Amino acid sequence: MTAMPTDETIRKSNQYYPWWLDELADDVTGEGAAMQGVLQGAENVRNLVTEARKVYQNQEFHFTGDYGSKGYLEEYTCEIESQPTRVVVTVTRNTEGKCQHLVVNHRPRSSVLLFARIMGKKYAGTPLAKYFITGETEPSS
Repeated sequence: MTAMPTDETIRKSNQYYPWWLDELADDVTGEGAAMQGVLQGAENVRNLVTEARKVYQNQEFHFTGDYGSKGYLEEYTCEIESQPTRVVVTVTRNTEGKCQHLVVNHRPRSSVLLFARIMGKKYAGTPLAKYFITGETEPSS
């Protein structure tokens, strides 16, 4: 298991790389407030996290570290299309130390919905689209 560097210059730059992204269990699950349902499998979770990181601007980490014997937390701020956003990531490790379950929660609600729409557009026409907002429904007359 690799912990985040404590150097403040790393935390406030694009140099941080989540150790758990390369340590996903094959049957890892991922979920978040911007998703409908639970994502299954290392390939899907890695794909989503990699694409999500591209959306974040001005990411600044405020806390990373272990909690309990199987947990790891990240807390950071960023902007999503200029919308100030706070994020808490919860990682649960399995007995091998790999990421077994990942939860990513954005706030405020406007950021949750914005992120869900961005990912819905990104994944439109793919199996991952079902987890996000892919279009607006027309109001009935």
